[in-house]
Amino acid sequence: MKIVIIGSGIAGLASAVRLQAMGFKVTVLEANAYFGGKLTEFTQKGFRFDAGPSLFTLPQLVLELYDIAKQNKNSFEYLQLEKACNYFYEDGTRFTAYHQPEKMANELNQKLGITNPKPFFQYLKNAEFRYKTTTPIFIESSLHKVKNFLNLATLKGILSIPKLNLFNSMNHENEQIFADKRLVQYFNRFATYNGSNPYQSPALLNMIPHLESNIGTFFPKNGMHQISQSIYQLALGLGVKFEFNKKVSEIVLTENNKQVKGVKVGEEFYEADIVLSNMDIYPTYKKLLPQVKHPEKILVQEKSSSALIFYWGINKKFEELDLHNILFTENYQAEFDHIFSKKTIYADPTIYINITSKYKPDDAPVGCENWFLMINTPNNQGQNWDELIAEARKNIVSKLNRLLKTDIEKHIVTENILDPRSIESKTSSHLGALYGNASNNRYAAFLRHKNFSSDIKGLYFCGGSVHPGGGIPLCLNSAKIAAGLIKDDYGK
Repeated sequence: MKIVIIGSGIAGLASAVRLQAMGFKVTVLEANAYFGGKLTEFTQKGFRFDAGPSLFTLPQLVLELYDIAKQNKNSFEYLQLEKACNYFYEDGTRFTAYHQPEKMANELNQKLGITNPKPFFQYLKNAEFRYKTTTPIFIESSLHKVKNFLNLATLKGILSIPKLNLFNSMNHENEQIFADKRLVQYFNRFATYNGSNPYQSPALLNMIPHLESNIGTFFPKNGMHQISQSIYQLALGLGVKFEFNKKVSEIVLTENNKQVKGVKVGEEFYEADIVLSNMDIYPTYKKLLPQVKHPEKILVQEKSSSALIFYWGINKKFEELDLHNILFTENYQAEFDHIFSKKTIYADPTIYINITSKYKPDDAPVGCENWFLMINTPNNQGQNWDELIAEARKNIVSKLNRLLKTDIEKHIVTENILDPRSIESKTSSHLGALYGNASNNRYAAFLRHKNFSSDIKGLYFCGGSVHPGGGIPLCLNSAKIAAGLIKDDYGK
């Protein structure tokens, strides 16, 4: 049977591997001249930059694809990091988050003066419980198939609901547990992992630190683009056909709109028994399926935050910085209020700096560093982005100079910029939202579009805008769910 996958983002690539290995004939149509979606790379004046996602967790989700493709997974080389992230506060506090809880507790004692580690250890234990309880239900399975609720894991999850604290926000729970505001801010930061607001997102999301603190963070030896590059090569090895610069203009249905027939790229028709869209769900319906009724209640849900990214070539080495670094704002709540309520950029934004040359020296010339510098922003609502970017850059430079005791402008030798407008145009992410829908209410997990169409036979969905959500691990699980549904519906 013929399958057309629309888009070669991480979920599209992983789906291609899984479906081709099952015996389907898979063709991937990509609008851009390159694969990977947000997970791509570029070079500029001797510096290499990963263009998009910079945090790598749960490498087993990639290694699983090697097993499926019957390839040697040892060829995917990566490091486990001792340091998860360096943190800088306006009051002069600095500390390093480690993936070993005992080492992290010692760091909190030395740098924040937290002498009683018991609440911290209990917090990570609760995060692990929440993760292991909810993952089989909310992340690894379709929420939209009744059979997935008729098992022991789901029953265990339902019985555990009182312990999951679904009705309080992340921040509310963190303030109840920790007296130190700096530690509260540290744990609130994990809401940004799916583009949400910790003052609104359910406390259930406080399970996210389990990935970083208990399991660990990792770095592919050739950079983040190695992830998409490796999966692409697995797909090619299995016989998946890729066609680039092929922007799908329509999903073609039968006359009664009940079954897919294929897709169109301009006037060119690609016949398919099954169509799997890795494109954002909003333009999938609005641009490719104008002839059918749209799930408006899902499409109009609040979208996640976006980002403003500066790719800087720096002609100096900053020893106090590591692979991942956060320079916090003084007023975290005001920053999120600006992003989600005022739809603008806060004057004192939290700054994230990713420097892959710390672990991959050839990403920058000798004595230099490649900075991927990002701040969280609202999604694209038609703001005057040129004005906002100029003002944000000025505030970022001022903050860097203040906290790092430097004159950063004289060290920037090359610059590139990605903003919500270009994120939307390059990746078809509606409004430039990085993670599809936001998770700013306790029902968010149920408000993402399912991985299949109930009305159109042969139509399926994967990627960050549908269940289970955005980010590399969730997108890889999305591919797994979609491929599993297709296998259930059509067999090998």
